[in-house]
Amino acid sequence: MTAYTLSILVSNRPGVLTRISALFSRRGFNIESLAVGETERPELSRMTVVAQVDDPGALEQIVKQLHKLVEVRKVLELGEQAVRREMILVKVRADVNSRSQVIDVVGLFRGKAVDVSSDSITIEATGSREKLDALLNMLAPHGIQELVQSGQVALGRGTKTLGGKTTK
Repeated sequence: MTAYTLSILVSNRPGVLTRISALFSRRGFNIESLAVGETERPELSRMTVVAQVDDPGALEQIVKQLHKLVEVRKVLELGEQAVRREMILVKVRADVNSRSQVIDVVGLFRGKAVDVSSDSITIEATGSREKLDALLNMLAPHGIQELVQSGQVALGRGTKTLGGKTTK
């Protein structure tokens, strides 16, 4: 199976997320990552959906069905030429003796400490899935207490935008 990233411009209204996720569910596709947020225009939201699809023809069918939804304005399949980022917040055990080691590791990955207590430190980091996985592997020996991660957000590079060339 291949992971495909769709950037979908939708009307910023209640129920849109439900309709789009249901469309993927009905077709039997697993949504690997989903991020939604308001755009530079408050009446529009951008959904970034990463889904595992085994057949490119099936991806075409999903895109066609997305276009049939009234709330969907534009759809763009982002290939390799896209800027992609995810964010994690991770709480790690860090007493006075190990805190500097944890901060050094976090610095290597350009993360930052956003909260410190007597026995833990909360870190924020952004980047590719691979980068964040590598950071988590480095932090694991210290003891990860809690972890939350965002879905992937992505934008096409250069002129490949939802405002320009799209599939709709």
